[in-house]
Amino acid sequence: MRNAKRFPFIERRNQAGEANVFPCVPITLSYHDCVLEVVGLLDTGASLNILPYHVGLALGAVWEEQTLSIPLAGNLAPVEARGLAVVGQISDFPEQKPGFLI
Repeated sequence: MRNAKRFPFIERRNQAGEANVFPCVPITLSYHDCVLEVVGLLDTGASLNILPYHVGLALGAVWEEQTLSIPLAGNLAPVEARGLAVVGQISDFPEQKPGFLI
Protein backbone atom coordinates (compact mmCIF):
# COMPACT_ATOMS: atom_id res chain seq x y z
CA MET A 1 0.00 0.00 0.00
CA ARG A 2 1.46 3.32 -1.08
CA ASN A 3 1.53 6.28 1.35
CA ALA A 4 0.19 4.20 4.23
CA LYS A 5 -0.08 5.71 7.72
CA ARG A 6 -0.70 4.22 11.14
CA PHE A 7 -2.86 5.94 13.73
CA PRO A 8 -3.17 4.89 17.37
CA PHE A 9 -6.18 3.61 19.22
CA ILE A 10 -7.16 6.16 21.86
CA GLU A 11 -8.65 5.29 25.24
CA ARG A 12 -11.80 7.17 26.19
CA ARG A 13 -13.92 6.81 29.30
CA ASN A 14 -17.70 6.99 29.34
CA GLN A 15 -19.75 8.76 32.02
CA ALA A 16 -19.62 5.63 34.20
CA GLY A 17 -15.81 5.70 34.07
CA GLU A 18 -15.53 2.58 31.91
CA ALA A 19 -12.64 2.65 29.44
CA ASN A 20 -12.92 1.78 25.75
CA VAL A 21 -10.40 2.16 22.95
CA PHE A 22 -11.27 3.60 19.56
CA PRO A 23 -9.35 3.96 16.29
CA CYS A 24 -8.99 7.72 15.99
CA VAL A 25 -7.36 9.95 13.42
CA PRO A 26 -6.36 13.62 13.70
CA ILE A 27 -8.05 15.66 10.97
CA THR A 28 -7.86 19.32 10.01
CA LEU A 29 -11.25 20.66 8.91
CA SER A 30 -11.76 23.87 6.92
CA TYR A 31 -15.03 25.68 6.32
CA HIS A 32 -14.91 29.10 4.65
CA ASP A 33 -12.09 30.93 6.48
CA CYS A 34 -12.16 28.80 9.64
CA VAL A 35 -9.70 25.95 10.28
CA LEU A 36 -10.10 23.51 13.16
CA GLU A 37 -8.03 20.52 14.25
CA VAL A 38 -10.07 17.66 15.72
CA VAL A 39 -9.77 13.93 16.37
CA GLY A 40 -12.26 11.78 14.48
CA LEU A 41 -13.38 8.19 14.83
CA LEU A 42 -11.95 6.10 12.00
CA ASP A 43 -14.79 3.97 10.63
CA THR A 44 -13.79 2.47 7.29
CA GLY A 45 -17.19 0.82 6.85
CA ALA A 46 -19.26 3.98 7.30
CA SER A 47 -21.39 5.20 4.42
CA LEU A 48 -21.60 8.72 5.87
CA ASN A 49 -19.69 10.94 8.27
CA ILE A 50 -21.29 12.61 11.27
CA LEU A 51 -19.86 15.95 12.34
CA PRO A 52 -20.78 16.77 15.93
CA TYR A 53 -22.99 19.85 16.16
CA HIS A 54 -20.49 21.70 18.40
CA VAL A 55 -17.72 21.15 15.84
CA GLY A 56 -19.95 22.63 13.12
CA LEU A 57 -20.55 25.66 15.34
CA ALA A 58 -16.81 26.00 16.01
CA LEU A 59 -16.26 26.03 12.23
CA GLY A 60 -18.75 28.89 11.90
CA ALA A 61 -21.56 26.86 10.34
CA VAL A 62 -25.10 28.08 11.02
CA TRP A 63 -27.65 25.25 11.31
CA GLU A 64 -30.51 27.35 9.91
CA GLU A 65 -28.51 28.18 6.77
CA GLN A 66 -27.92 24.53 5.80
CA THR A 67 -30.64 23.70 3.28
CA LEU A 68 -29.67 20.14 2.33
CA SER A 69 -31.82 17.90 4.51
CA ILE A 70 -30.68 14.28 4.66
CA PRO A 71 -32.95 11.48 5.93
CA LEU A 72 -31.23 9.00 8.22
CA ALA A 73 -32.15 5.37 8.85
CA GLY A 74 -31.94 2.91 11.73
CA ASN A 75 -31.43 4.26 15.22
CA LEU A 76 -30.71 7.73 13.79
CA ALA A 77 -34.00 7.93 11.85
CA PRO A 78 -35.68 10.38 14.27
CA VAL A 79 -32.69 12.75 14.19
CA GLU A 80 -32.77 15.73 11.83
CA ALA A 81 -29.57 15.95 9.77
CA ARG A 82 -28.36 18.52 7.29
CA GLY A 83 -25.43 18.41 4.91
CA LEU A 84 -22.34 20.58 5.29
CA ALA A 85 -19.46 20.48 2.82
CA VAL A 86 -16.10 21.01 4.51
CA VAL A 87 -12.52 20.39 3.41
CA GLY A 88 -10.66 17.78 5.44
CA GLN A 89 -7.00 16.83 5.58
CA ILE A 90 -5.41 13.91 7.41
CA SER A 91 -1.66 14.03 7.96
CA ASP A 92 0.12 14.81 4.68
CA PHE A 93 -2.53 13.19 2.47
CA PRO A 94 -4.19 15.45 -0.13
CA GLU A 95 -7.14 17.55 1.03
CA GLN A 96 -10.56 15.94 0.58
CA LYS A 97 -14.08 17.33 0.52
CA PRO A 98 -16.07 14.94 2.67
CA GLY A 99 -19.77 15.58 3.05
CA PHE A 100 -20.61 15.88 6.72
CA LEU A 101 -23.95 15.91 8.44
CA ILE A 102 -24.70 18.24 11.32
